[in-house]
Amino acid sequence: MKVLAAMSGGVDSAVATARAVDAGHDVTGVHLALSRAPEAVRAGARGCCTVEDSRDARRAADVLGIPFYIWDLAEQFREEVIDDFVSEYAAGRTPNPCLRCNEKIKFAAVLDRARALGFDAVVTGHHAKLEQDADGTPRLARSVDDAKDQSYVLAVLTAEQLRYAMFPLGDITKDEVRREAAERGLLVADKPDSHDICFISNGDTMGFLRTQLGDNPGDIVDADTGQVVGAHQGAYAYTIGQRKGLRLANPVNDGKPRYVLDIEPVTNRVTVGTADRLGITTVTAQRPVWTSGSAPAFPWRGTVQLRAHGGIASAVAEIDANGQLVVGLGEPLKGIAAGQAIVLYDDDQVVGSATISATAA
Repeated sequence: MKVLAAMSGGVDSAVATARAVDAGHDVTGVHLALSRAPEAVRAGARGCCTVEDSRDARRAADVLGIPFYIWDLAEQFREEVIDDFVSEYAAGRTPNPCLRCNEKIKFAAVLDRARALGFDAVVTGHHAKLEQDADGTPRLARSVDDAKDQSYVLAVLTAEQLRYAMFPLGDITKDEVRREAAERGLLVADKPDSHDICFISNGDTMGFLRTQLGDNPGDIVDADTGQVVGAHQGAYAYTIGQRKGLRLANPVNDGKPRYVLDIEPVTNRVTVGTADRLGITTVTAQRPVWTSGSAPAFPWRGTVQLRAHGGIASAVAEIDANGQLVVGLGEPLKGIAAGQAIVLYDDDQVVGSATISATAA
């Protein structure tokens, strides 16, 4: 097959590309330029999408002996990922920009362009398994490396997108990826993983949001007493379950720490309360996506994951009269916020996903 390899400049995408070459495919490498000023984006262990990364990707392509190009998708990235990130926080929700990037950039903009150019598939270095049934139905599942599994952030992809995707690393661990890279002479073998949010150069998410949304002072209110216990400069600076950084001026004298329970953008109020009020047992989610192309039979029973790294519980799901996914959790989970994704699993296989719109105890 003629395949396009998305090469980020990291070790995972380099080895995934190498495996595609070994499989006999006609491989072309492409690095996505997602920043308007990549020289200003942090480098090293916390970096992503930098000038350094593009050079590392080009060197890996040279070692593998494949054509290499850079595609400028900075404008689309700004509109689909960064602007979405800011507007979601402004609306009191907590987005996942990596998930949105997979959905809108790597498997929408890139895949569309790749298909238009005659490529049969797009290869990435995501840690997840992907197989197809005889009829072409895709089956997305967890990686063998639980610590690095990325099936959660890929669960937003449609069956049509998955039919043209390849994830060659689903059957090996990250340590094995690094060993394989070293054996192949790839200089990124020991390159640290990227962390945090690639488009926030200093890692200060709240500072970034403040430059985008400005100050908007409001009250922090205790859920039990209704007492104003503090003030904030913008409700967008808080996430559900947050404990640190509240700076409560008038803490309630019961000796218990407070956590963010609710963010109300209309009234600009942040509500805090004790840890026992954080647990939720019911999740309502919108815009379900079924990775096989069709919904499961309802009521559905399995496990769900509500955060990229954790938030796993047994669950029962139904579709309500409005087409929303309503999920009852087998045990309470904490720190779950609107805007996050809920992903349904049958054992290790992804069934589908939806965007959380509401939660209840």
